[in-house]
Amino acid sequence: MGKGGGCVPSKKRQPPTNTGAGAPSSSSAAGAVPREAPEVESSAAGETTGRKLRLYIVFYSMYGHVEALARQAAAGVGAVEGVEAVLRRVPETLSPEVLEKMQAPAKDPAIPVITAPADLEEADGVLFGFPTRYGAMAAQMKAFFDSTGSLWEKQRLAGKPAGFFVSTGTQGGGQETTAWTAITQIVHHGMLFVPIGYTFGSGMFKMDEIRGGSPYGAGVFAGDGSRQPSETELALAEHQGKYMASIVKKLT
Repeated sequence: MGKGGGCVPSKKRQPPTNTGAGAPSSSSAAGAVPREAPEVESSAAGETTGRKLRLYIVFYSMYGHVEALARQAAAGVGAVEGVEAVLRRVPETLSPEVLEKMQAPAKDPAIPVITAPADLEEADGVLFGFPTRYGAMAAQMKAFFDSTGSLWEKQRLAGKPAGFFVSTGTQGGGQETTAWTAITQIVHHGMLFVPIGYTFGSGMFKMDEIRGGSPYGAGVFAGDGSRQPSETELALAEHQGKYMASIVKKLT
């Protein structure tokens, strides 16, 4: 065996003499019908399908913090040619009476509720956003994942890239664990987890201000609910949308 792993030809064997205009290929045996050259798919997103690639941003937001990240991520997606963001919120599981007692603001009706999990089949990639509940996703998002059994049974989402962005009340409240524990959901669906790593560059190392987010994905510290996402947190969410859109474009 040679260093490259190929077989070393015998010194006694003479190479075949080429009597034609060109050396015959291994597929051009006598009597064989020449193969047609395969069609080359265009690398431009949507050019072969007649539509833009769709990156779904599916989220749950009670007080608006996750929604703010979702909108900013959508802006990042829009910066990538050939990819469009589709914003969807998951169904609410709490009654209007409970939400009123919790002083939760009304949800923007301009963002539709994803009532049918099968809608995810239309997505070329998905970003899921949700607040934490004791270091894991909120029950509303878990209920949505629980409703995707028919998709799991037929592995309709297998191979689709997916990522997460989160909201927590405190600095130690689950910026990493909320995303980390959610990976089990997409693993069973055969989806491909796409973290942002440290692709945000120097913004990931800033220590002069409080900042949510981690290598798992964008994030925001909500505090008691009165703190709004900072410019850095919004910039990280926008970066995640743009980065995820570029990955979807590469994999499609």
